[in-house]
Amino acid sequence: QVQFVESGGGSVQAGGSLRLSCVVSGLRQNAVCTGWFRQAPGKEREAVANIAIPTSGGAAYYADSVKGRFTISQDSAKRAYYLQMDSLLPEDTAMYYCAVRYGICGAVLRPSQYQHWGQGTQVTVSS
Repeated sequence: QVQFVESGGGSVQAGGSLRLSCVVSGLRQNAVCTGWFRQAPGKEREAVANIAIPTSGGAAYYADSVKGRFTISQDSAKRAYYLQMDSLLPEDTAMYYCAVRYGICGAVLRPSQYQHWGQGTQVTVSS
């Protein structure tokens, strides 16, 4: 059974930072693509970033809206991955989800392409 432990959400003012963490266990294979998605009320779930675990040297993917502000990283030994969010904006307010897919990373952005999902953690940015 695949299990996720997500943490790090919270409330900050615009310009602040948060770091989301996701530890995953129970995967049927070691090499996977891990991603972060977000969903604001009334909007569709959208991809934020993804990265391979363990990284094969390939570049991480970022949505245009977060490039230069968010950084995804991973620790394959801990089966953990992280989303460092800096220079947060009110429009970053959403529920953030970690997700895993058995396959390549890169421009694999549709939620339906990810097989396993965390429970979500709320990020609220006030102006």
